[in-house]
Amino acid sequence: MDEIVPRYEFRAFAQSFGLVEKKMRQLAPCEMIRESSEVYIVSAGTSLSNTKIRHNVMDIKVLVREEQGLEQWRPSLKAEFPLAADVIRQEIFPAFAVSAPELVRPAYTLDQLVEEIVRPHPQLTAAQVFKRRSGFMVSGCIAEVAELLINGAAIKTAAVESEDVEAVVKAKEMLGLQEYENVNYLLAIKRVIGMEPLPS
Repeated sequence: MDEIVPRYEFRAFAQSFGLVEKKMRQLAPCEMIRESSEVYIVSAGTSLSNTKIRHNVMDIKVLVREEQGLEQWRPSLKAEFPLAADVIRQEIFPAFAVSAPELVRPAYTLDQLVEEIVRPHPQLTAAQVFKRRSGFMVSGCIAEVAELLINGAAIKTAAVESEDVEAVVKAKEMLGLQEYENVNYLLAIKRVIGMEPLPS
């Protein structure tokens, strides 16, 4: 099995990315448009683990390092529901950095995890995220602009990512993203739902 090389990412959130999106479409054709409904589980205990559920699969990535204003995230778990209680206790809750409740079932479906474990937990929140993503290739990097609904709140995101840090820095400058704050999905969702303050 090939080793997964973590990518460096720059991501921004705003109500509009008019000039950035215009440059993206001028530099490269849109290669794909994808829509998805996802669940993010955010924890008050950490901002270092990003937990996303899409197509009935839980995907956890952890922040490895920050370099030249970029973030490098490494996949740490990918598991399909139903999830065994031992996996939830030994692999998932350590990523949340909060105490695990008593797990009464041998395994949990997605709905059972959200309704019986996440929602009652005082430090966890499940956020519903709808994405409509348009994908491009800019300067050898994966680039995208996406329309989002985070618990019904509309916002947009633009991002570039690659295993090559210098390529991401170059693509970011080509698109005019250097004027924006680098914000990952975890922080953006926490700001939207009030778990983290909005930037001043």
